Amino acid sequence: MKNLILKMADDALIIGHRNSEWTGIGPLLEEDIAFSSMSQDKIGHAWALYRILNEELGGEDPDKAAFNRSVKDFTCCHLVEYPIGEFDFSLVRHFLMDKAEFHRYDLLLQSSFLPLVNLAKKVKGEIKYHVMHADTWMQQLANGNEESKARIQSALNLVYPIAFSLFEKQDDEQAVIEQKVFVGEDVLKSIWVDDIANRIKEFGLTIPSSIDSSAHLGGRKGYHTDHLEPLLKEMTEVFAIDPNAEW
Repeated sequence: MKNLILKMADDALIIGHRNSEWTGIGPLLEEDIAFSSMSQDKIGHAWALYRILNEELGGEDPDKAAFNRSVKDFTCCHLVEYPIGEFDFSLVRHFLMDKAEFHRYDLLLQSSFLPLVNLAKKVKGEIKYHVMHADTWMQQLANGNEESKARIQSALNLVYPIAFSLFEKQDDEQAVIEQKVFVGEDVLKSIWVDDIANRIKEFGLTIPSSIDSSAHLGGRKGYHTDHLEPLLKEMTEVFAIDPNAEW
């Protein structure tokens, strides 16, 4: 169970920091505000998950869990680690990830672990609006001019295989399923694949026909892209000055 909660927290923390990089440079002022707001939500979700680990399962203090671990101790998936790139890349990543997060928390409403149920009730409404934001922009750009559609399709071709890293299994997954904490990554992945396929068809786009999702696995076991370490150094530079400081 600890691994499930930790990977969810790490995913939320890293994508929160990644998407915050759009603040001040978004294509529209509205998008500066939107990505900033959603980033705050994600970091809030991460904090809540680290707190569950700390208070319910004997884990570290949330600040130390977030800012005082080495790269290999993080269990985030590869999808969240990549730099923001152009807006089309970040938008497609936002669309694919928040769809998965929405369904994950929906499934966690049936968890046997009450703290996760309570958190799912709280955050699912926030993620619903994240999904609506992504859907709106995907539809708008997919049905825009020739260039905007081509760019969104190209970004989808790139990001879709990486998104399967969200569903990478951990060694204790069978125990989590048997304890009815979570139904498992295969169930979540199946729901997500169908949902994404339907939405992409509605947008007039095409799901990549041949992908190698295995090339993007490893994050759950501490094997990360070259992008994570520089992000963690930047993210933790203030905390690292004095880890024992009280703010």
